[in-house]
Amino acid sequence: MIAITTVKGVTPIFRMFDEKKAKEFYLDYLGFSLEWEHRFENDMPLYMEVRLGECKLHLSEHYGDCSPGAAVRIEIVDITAFHTGLLKKEYKYSRPGIETSPWHTKEVCFTDPFGNKLTFFESMNDRLD
Repeated sequence: MIAITTVKGVTPIFRMFDEKKAKEFYLDYLGFSLEWEHRFENDMPLYMEVRLGECKLHLSEHYGDCSPGAAVRIEIVDITAFHTGLLKKEYKYSRPGIETSPWHTKEVCFTDPFGNKLTFFESMNDRLD
C-alpha cells in the first residue's frame, strides 16, 4: 500500500482547438483568469492554465494530451449569483439554465466550444435557508 500524506488538488486538462474561442469562453464569459501560457515555438500548439477561485484547468492544443468530450464538476458558493452574472453577459453561444438535481444540488451546465462539459454546482445540503 502507498502512503499518501497530502493531496493538494487535481488539475483537469481539456482539449481545445482555437485559442481565440477558448479565451472568449473561459476568460470573457466564465470569468476565469489566465495564469500562464506556453508554446515550444511560435507556430506550435498552445498550452495554458486558467483559474477561477481555487479551480485550475489546463487547456491544450497538443494532440494526445487529452480527448475532447471530457467533463468536470466544479463546486461553487452562491450559484444563483454566478448564474445571474453569466446571463447578464448575453454570450451568444450559451444561455444556460439553473437546475435542481435529485442529489440535492443546484447546477449550471455548459459545453465549451470544443465539446468539454463543465458543471458548476452548489450543494443544497449545506444551505441554511
